[in-house]
Amino acid sequence: MHPRRFEAWALSDGRAGNARQAEALAAALAGTGARSLHLGPHAPWRWLAPRRLPGSDAAFGHAFARALRAPPALAIGCGRQAALATRLARAHGARVVQILDPRLDPLHWDVVVVPEHDALRGRNVVTLLGSLHPVDDAWLAAGRAAFPAIGQLPGPLTAVLLGGDSRHGRFDMAMLDALLSRLDALPGDGGSLLLLASRRTPDAIRAALHARAGTAPGLAWTGDADGPNPYAGALGWADRIVCSPDSVNMLSEACATHVPVWVADPGSVGGRPRRFVDALLARGRIAVLGNPPPASVSPLRETARVAAEIRARLGLPPAQVSAA
Repeated sequence: MHPRRFEAWALSDGRAGNARQAEALAAALAGTGARSLHLGPHAPWRWLAPRRLPGSDAAFGHAFARALRAPPALAIGCGRQAALATRLARAHGARVVQILDPRLDPLHWDVVVVPEHDALRGRNVVTLLGSLHPVDDAWLAAGRAAFPAIGQLPGPLTAVLLGGDSRHGRFDMAMLDALLSRLDALPGDGGSLLLLASRRTPDAIRAALHARAGTAPGLAWTGDADGPNPYAGALGWADRIVCSPDSVNMLSEACATHVPVWVADPGSVGGRPRRFVDALLARGRIAVLGNPPPASVSPLRETARVAAEIRARLGLPPAQVSAA
């Protein structure tokens, strides 16, 4: 008789930052047993999550309610909506891990994972520097294999990862102009720019990236109209990376590579992103664009460490791997 397959749900509202963290941790803990579920909450739970009300099993529709009848061994959620879903999974017998501060007593979950720059602490709280993500040597190699043409561009290759406006700061044309002028001062003659926008990048900046890409070797990717997203290939092939300061996820993934990372204009953001930038500067993993290279280029990879700690705390089996 075969043992029951260890399954882990990765629960999120489908937003890229939340889904990526839940899916990365689920893959690290369950391997091929990881399953991604994007939640569509109904009112009133959409507004009140993660608080449970009578009838909460129906908060995410009939399909999720049916799935709860046979819960997985482990459910991992990221974000406020997922925090309710993981509570429901726990009530049905699953072990549960919640990523990011759920704004309730963490003892409603088996483990809560939060960035060091958050204030939440507790006996079942695990902290990490930055965010969870899938970037490791295998992921970078897969990125190079998927985008071999990037490796044929003239070096050095500079990947430029740009976010956009957020509640912690603005990213406007003046900041882009300053960033691009400082790129020209990076050491190394010639080379290529890999200019990558994100979903928050303003339209005017997207247009400017295309204009800049037309003047030098490299590429600009600003959305689906430009073809497949070369993000993994850019990180895999880059000789150095420059990031805007507004995204903890983006900076975390850049710092998981083996190359120098610069951050542009950290004074333009506050709050959690700024605290994370300051922590990376203190460790010497990044430098401010315009300054000498960072002191350290050791990859910062917290996902494997966090997964190992959760596995030990909850007594979970090793991750399943493909037989291929």
